[in-house]
Amino acid sequence: MGTKIKLCALGEVPRENSVSEMTADGRKLCVANVGGKLHAMENDCPHRLGPLGEGTVEDGLVLCPWHAWGFNPATGECRESPQAKVKTYVVEVAGEDVMVELE
Repeated sequence: MGTKIKLCALGEVPRENSVSEMTADGRKLCVANVGGKLHAMENDCPHRLGPLGEGTVEDGLVLCPWHAWGFNPATGECRESPQAKVKTYVVEVAGEDVMVELE
């Protein structure tokens, strides 16, 4: 089990069905709000290191802005290539803070 740290204030999360880049403990993460549920995952797309946090949400997937590879924000699985999975992190809301669990 990892360490929970503050990712942001609840008012700073991306609007529903969008993503943003946020930094936690020196790591740049892609934070996704998909259908009102918050997710955090690695920000670098394994295809060409595109910034997932600058992408979009479509049909429940986070799409890389460079080549539209789609990632499941809950599992990190890639629609285009199963071996291109990204790491995901547990996110929880604690009062007005959004916490992320890093190992």
